[in-house]
Amino acid sequence: MNRLDSAKRTQVVSCLVEGNSIRATVRMTGVAKNTVVKLLCDLGRACSDYQDKAFRNLKSKRIQCDEIWSFVGAKEKNCSAEMKAKGAGDVWTWTALDAETKLIPCWFVGHRDAGCAYHFMHDLAERLAHRVQLTTDGHRAYLSAVEDAFGSQIDYAMLQKIYGSVNESPETRYSPAICMGARKAVISGNPDHNHVSTSYVERQNLTMRMSMRRFTRLTNGFSKKLENHEHALALYFMYYNFCRIHQTLRVTPAMEAGVSDHVWELEELISLL
Repeated sequence: MNRLDSAKRTQVVSCLVEGNSIRATVRMTGVAKNTVVKLLCDLGRACSDYQDKAFRNLKSKRIQCDEIWSFVGAKEKNCSAEMKAKGAGDVWTWTALDAETKLIPCWFVGHRDAGCAYHFMHDLAERLAHRVQLTTDGHRAYLSAVEDAFGSQIDYAMLQKIYGSVNESPETRYSPAICMGARKAVISGNPDHNHVSTSYVERQNLTMRMSMRRFTRLTNGFSKKLENHEHALALYFMYYNFCRIHQTLRVTPAMEAGVSDHVWELEELISLL
C-alpha cells in the first residue's frame, strides 16, 4: 500500500465507498487484492478513531436507533463451533441517527443481545450534550440498556410494529412480513408523539445495503473476516457523515450538525492515514 500514489488511493477508496466489492475494486483499479484490503483496514481504523473523537458534545434533539443484520463467513446456521470462535456467523450493526441532521454519531458491531445494547447505549449517551428524545423499535434489550445509560434524563418511546405472516411461495420467499400496524409506547419521560418514529434510521439501513457490497443479500460479497467488516463500516460512516451531500439537506450530515464546516473530498479523508 505504501507504493500507491495519492491518485491511486483515491481511486480505490472511491470504488469502495460506492458499493463495490474488493474483487470488483481490484478489477477496476488494477491494484492487488491484498493492497486494497490493507488500505481498507488502515483507513477504516483511522476513520473510526477520528469519528470517535469528533462526535462529542453533540446538540442533538431527536435520536432514532435500529439494528441491521448481516453475516461474516457464513450464516449462523451453517457455522461450525470453530468458525464461530473466529467471529463467523450472524452479525448485527446497531446504529443511531439524528433525525434532524441525519448524522450517525455512533454504531456498534456485535450480536443482537442485551450486552451489545448496553455498550451501544452507553456510547451514545457519552456523545450527547443534553437531554434528547429517543425512539427505538420494540426490541426488549433496549429497555434495560436505555435506563442504565440515561436513567431518567431522557424522553424515550418505543415504536412496536405488528407484523402479519406471508404465504410461503417461490415469489414471496424473500419478501418482508406485512406490517399490520404500529403502537407507540412511552417508556420514560415525555416524548412528543408526533416524532415517535424510526423511519429515518430504517431508511438509513437501506442506504447501508445499497452502499456496501458486504450487506447486499443473496451474493457472495459478504465479509469473510469480522475485522474487515468493522473497518468497512467505519469507512462507510466517515464517507456518509463528512463527504456525501445528503439529498434532502443539500449539505453533509456533519455540516448540518456543526461538526464540519465544509464538504470533505476523498483526498482529505485519505489524509487521515
